[in-house]
Amino acid sequence: MSVPEPFGQRLRQSWARSDSALCVGLDPVRERLPSHLAQAPDPLFHFCREIVEATADLVCAFKPNIAFFNAEGAEGDLKRLIDHIHTAHPGVPVIIDAKRGDVGSTASMYARELFERYNTDAATVNPWLGWDSIAPFAEHEGRGVVVLCHTSNPSSAWLQEEPRGDPAYLKVAREMQSRDADNLALVVGATFPEQLAEVRRAAPTLPFLVPGVGAQGGGADELRQIFASGVDESGQGIVVNASRSIIYAGTGKAYAAASRQAAMGLRDQIRRARDRQQSD
Repeated sequence: MSVPEPFGQRLRQSWARSDSALCVGLDPVRERLPSHLAQAPDPLFHFCREIVEATADLVCAFKPNIAFFNAEGAEGDLKRLIDHIHTAHPGVPVIIDAKRGDVGSTASMYARELFERYNTDAATVNPWLGWDSIAPFAEHEGRGVVVLCHTSNPSSAWLQEEPRGDPAYLKVAREMQSRDADNLALVVGATFPEQLAEVRRAAPTLPFLVPGVGAQGGGADELRQIFASGVDESGQGIVVNASRSIIYAGTGKAYAAASRQAAMGLRDQIRRARDRQQSD
């Protein structure tokens, strides 16, 4: 297998190609699939493939969540989906949302699973065990490691903002920035705009994967704040993820068309927030 270009480089190319900071999360739940797919072979793959085909020209990345496939014993669907994206849309990076976090040989096996078995371009990683839990992923040349920093869920402050003097999320940001690598990025939730601004000051060059927009509550105000204080030194560095608000935008056989309309609306909203920041 040939060594891919550094993940950071491919992400910058995707931003330029698509003129978009939108990432569509692929989190298929069998009970929410359109009824005509219920009896189809490999329904999770077919559902996600149609979403991909409807939105690929609108996004800078796709983010399948491994748990939604594992729970259904559909690992084969996930592999087929990633292979399809790479073949049909080779300029669009794939980020597996796996949130792996362990050390030693276990972390090495997780990294092999995600980067070799699934051939994903990047993966989310939990830094709770320190750099030892991240290094096995970072050692895979050309692959991206998206490190949880300050997440979008309401109770995240319970741990991530402790201790108050020098909170854990800023320690994560500073450590990743100090590595000076083109394969590291951070997860920073849209629903905590003040903390996002602090993380950007601590990590001026790292890309941010920003969940929390759409079904999780982030809207136009959060998008304006993200681009007002979250872009990197080049005016980029933001990947805004939305999952349920896009993939479940419609029902029935027209679900993919409805997803396209939802993705287009959010992409345009993101562009307006970005352009406003650039003009200020």
